[in-house]
Amino acid sequence: MSDSEPDAVLGPFSSPGARATPWASALAVLGEAEVCWLTTVRPDGRPHVTPLLAAWSLGGVCFTTGAGERKARNLERNPHCVLTTGTNTLTGTDVVIEGVASVVDEPSERVRAVGDFERKYGAHLTEPEGAWYRMGEAVIAGDVRLYRVAPAVGFAFGKLPVSSQTRYTWPSR
Repeated sequence: MSDSEPDAVLGPFSSPGARATPWASALAVLGEAEVCWLTTVRPDGRPHVTPLLAAWSLGGVCFTTGAGERKARNLERNPHCVLTTGTNTLTGTDVVIEGVASVVDEPSERVRAVGDFERKYGAHLTEPEGAWYRMGEAVIAGDVRLYRVAPAVGFAFGKLPVSSQTRYTWPSR
């Protein structure tokens, strides 16, 4: 696990004069996103896409799910996945992280990730009226699966007024 900064290269489909999006800016988009979209592959090869809560933690993007949910069953067979977030407008920045998901079993890492989720989502997770109240307790107890997607490659797509395509690659782990 590494929190190392990736290499960033501006892609060929960028506007003239565009600059690569710094990794810190892409992380800010991930940090501000209330919803991310997870894409996995079903056993028959069809894609499966679902919205979920996600937080950058443990050197990757973390999310939770139940053991019997489609995404968990897909990841058991094929851990390769993609997480996306951004805006559904022609302005702003979209971020894509491709990588391999693994279950986080280490208790101290589960506690750390829950802290990162609670800082990001606040009352949604920490207050009795929150939609996901007590999720942290379930994650720490192991009643809910916690996944970490180790990033292999990522992209930031800057949109109008200047479009840019930044590719991020991480050193081999």
